[in-house]
Amino acid sequence: MVSEKEVSGDGSVSATTISAKQKQLDEWLPITASRHAKWWYSAFHNLTAMVGAGVLSLPYAMSHMGWGPGVTVMILSWIITLYTLYQMVEMHELVPGGKRHDRYHELGQAAFGEKLGLWIVVPQQLLVEVGTCIVYMVTGGKSLKKVHETFCSDCKEIRTTYWIIVFASVNFVLAQFPNFNSISAISAGAAAMSLTYSTIAWGASIKKGVAPDIDYNIKMKSTSDGVFNFLSALGDVAFAYAGHNVVLEIQATMPSSAEKPSKIPMWRGCVWAYIGVAICYFPVAFIGYYFFGNTVDDNILITLQRPAWLVGIANLFVVIHVIGGYQVFAMPVFDMIETYLVTRLNFSPSFILRFTTRVLYVGTTMFIGICIPFFGSLLGFLGGFAFAPTSYYLPCIIWLKLKKPKKYGLTWTINWICIIIGILIMALSPIGALRNIIISAKNYKFFS
Repeated sequence: MVSEKEVSGDGSVSATTISAKQKQLDEWLPITASRHAKWWYSAFHNLTAMVGAGVLSLPYAMSHMGWGPGVTVMILSWIITLYTLYQMVEMHELVPGGKRHDRYHELGQAAFGEKLGLWIVVPQQLLVEVGTCIVYMVTGGKSLKKVHETFCSDCKEIRTTYWIIVFASVNFVLAQFPNFNSISAISAGAAAMSLTYSTIAWGASIKKGVAPDIDYNIKMKSTSDGVFNFLSALGDVAFAYAGHNVVLEIQATMPSSAEKPSKIPMWRGCVWAYIGVAICYFPVAFIGYYFFGNTVDDNILITLQRPAWLVGIANLFVVIHVIGGYQVFAMPVFDMIETYLVTRLNFSPSFILRFTTRVLYVGTTMFIGICIPFFGSLLGFLGGFAFAPTSYYLPCIIWLKLKKPKKYGLTWTINWICIIIGILIMALSPIGALRNIIISAKNYKFFS
């Protein structure tokens, strides 16, 4: 590496020195440290990020939307987010031979400017990633508790707080893996678990059979109740398509050249991941709703209850999946924190720095999860402002800014349709979620 003592005549550090320092930093940061990923890394990283435990609430969302609107929203969301995912993969290397946009905010900066791009993208991305990590803390703890109660029904009940700590202890260790490629095996296992517990959910529903006196009328106590629940269900569906927040960071781990750009293996992996998403989402949502109608719980595994051993195993698979999902969503946050500490606060890249920041991050998400184990309800409100923009329409706006397609042409029109739909979801879904939070607030218990 070139010494920092090498300066130009006016006393400034030479461009060669800056380039060498940046190269050293890139080789240390978790997003750019390893660029040897294969296309299947893209497949299971994206599948792990996309298919969260929220898939188990999709039949419940269907019960608030009904067959027509529910099927339309589910399929339309799948198509729109696949399209916006394609745009992000294409824009990763927008200028041939130029800078790779390794992070979502770097793409935002290319479109909106250095400062505005950060303010537009980073708050939304952090809300999604940190919020998801907190939700996974709570989900992992509650699922562990469910496994314990299923297989040891005579045992003394253990508070959710302690199960969240048990779940967090695993993530304290796994968070020390340095970069995306180093967690590839964890992510692959998590992806396999998501496919497995989704299959158990719809397979057990078929085995149990159609509920007596099945009713497909929208679940509501009044017209206003039905409207607000429908809006909240839109937020549940938007939450299910949150993987875009890590897609550029995943693509950054792939090698790229003029002859073999990274977008080719990345898109191949994305297509397979979205096939996996369809295999998980649609059967669970449609079959679960078909067999239970509007009596389905907000977690279909609760509705199933029997056979107990199968439900217990499914919850165990949920735990394994959210462990991997936590790491995938945490890695870009680690990258942001470590970049800021090194470039702005002049810390030296080191194991101690990485260990300290990651332990503090996992500990913080654990503490928030313990304090407010109903955080998932709050995220339905907060997530409407971030999940819909980053997945449904922000990529379209960036595409229009950078690609400049012909006005009123096919691409221009499709992008504006996606933008309008995404804005509607962003504006409407928090309304329903906020109303449900207010109604349910009396049942919330801190430190439960």
